[in-house]
Amino acid sequence: MENSLINASQSLRDSEFDILEQNTDKYIETARNVKLYVKDYGKGDPVILIHGWPLSNEMWEYQIDFLVENNYRVIAYDRRGFGKSSQPYNGYDYDTLTDDLKEIIEQLQLENVTLVGFSMGGGEVVRYFSKYKGKGISKAVLISSIIPFLAKTEDNPEGRPKEKGDAAAAAIKEDRIGFLDNFGKIFFGINIINKPLSTPLLEYYRNLCALASPRATLKCAESLNTTDFRDELHTIKVPTLIIHGNDDKNVPIEISSEKTAKAIENNTFIVYDGAPHGLFYTAKDKLNKDLLDFLNS
Repeated sequence: MENSLINASQSLRDSEFDILEQNTDKYIETARNVKLYVKDYGKGDPVILIHGWPLSNEMWEYQIDFLVENNYRVIAYDRRGFGKSSQPYNGYDYDTLTDDLKEIIEQLQLENVTLVGFSMGGGEVVRYFSKYKGKGISKAVLISSIIPFLAKTEDNPEGRPKEKGDAAAAAIKEDRIGFLDNFGKIFFGINIINKPLSTPLLEYYRNLCALASPRATLKCAESLNTTDFRDELHTIKVPTLIIHGNDDKNVPIEISSEKTAKAIENNTFIVYDGAPHGLFYTAKDKLNKDLLDFLNS
């Protein structure tokens, strides 16, 4: 009897230790000399939040606590080259970025995962399904996503002209912080009559972007602007939530999520009227509710 009580007590302590070990920030080595900064909070089915360009996991500030408090385990990480993660010189193509995601899933031994990709992060979501058959994933969420293909080509005439991407790259090389300052205003839909966030908060987001490696900023911009995911969308077989604002000036809904919603069979498509690209803040309460409803469905 005494031994049983001792064993039960030890099991309880081990369980508490496992929870403490999980509920922290950490570094996960995903490739040789590449370590990604990862926040791993909460208990329950896991939700992986993949940030947009050129931000970091900190963009999910208003989603992380909300999901944890609603009984989900939340994993939010910095893509290589961004935030607190390693800044290797190469590896900013979607295959490599998705390999990093796969390592996080495997090393944390995650199952029944919901993948949530914002903007550029939608690329890792789709590529994970096409490259790794969506192993361990039960649901997917695409928010303000660049999917399926942004570039203007003969068979994608409404896409973004190459000259526009070239001009942005030149501006980043000339004055990266100045570019980010202007980019942030468009990102959140700021104009003379609409100021959905304070100046200090806008500067905070700009500073998060400024922490990124200059090379990662350029190379990831190239990847998100030129990678064609159109032939990969059919590989997503799980329930998928698609959210996009119809006043998104960075990734217009007409060339992105409207097409994605037609290509993924099992999807729920929600359009946020008047919302800009950065709706994770400007429509945070609605986004949180929609995410939770989808997770609980």
